[in-house]
Amino acid sequence: MDFSKCNIGLGITGSFCMFSRARKEIERLTELGANVIPIFSFNAQTCDTRFGSAKDYVEGICDITGNEGIRTICAAEPIGPNNFLDIMVIAPCTGNTAAKLCNGITDTPVLMAAKAHMRNGKPLVISISTNDALGANFKNIGMLMNTKNVYFVPFGQDNCKSKPNSLVAKMELLPETIEYALNGKQIQPVIQNPD
Repeated sequence: MDFSKCNIGLGITGSFCMFSRARKEIERLTELGANVIPIFSFNAQTCDTRFGSAKDYVEGICDITGNEGIRTICAAEPIGPNNFLDIMVIAPCTGNTAAKLCNGITDTPVLMAAKAHMRNGKPLVISISTNDALGANFKNIGMLMNTKNVYFVPFGQDNCKSKPNSLVAKMELLPETIEYALNGKQIQPVIQNPD
């Protein structure tokens, strides 16, 4: 894969347990030559958790990409009229973000960026990570899977015994999913067992 001419908007939402995996794939995308423009949800920017400091994570991602990133709704809106992204990715994508995306709600920088990007008819890749994917969010995921220009990183149940409704994407398939999506195809199979 050669992403040397590819501008990727990469939205990061508050599935904090997936942050280290997302970081690893962001590093990989930059190594493959992509110009990755990070876009941070408000929670990703401000919530310190047992997984680490928000400030450290945001600064680390900006250092890896060499881009300051988009941190406000106002800064995300020009993605539409300026049409500078080839593809947008939301990784990780929480159930909250998926539900809002499905229902046209744009109250975070990531959601505004996705809306602005999608108006140009270009691909959006979702790397789902939510404990209620097979519960309240199942209908939203189904609707997004049936939305034009929306593609999913393959996903599966991460702990069917103690979290039977939880799904997480196989984040290591992000570059391959992007490559397929840029060609208008959904990587298959979509449902896989996570490692």
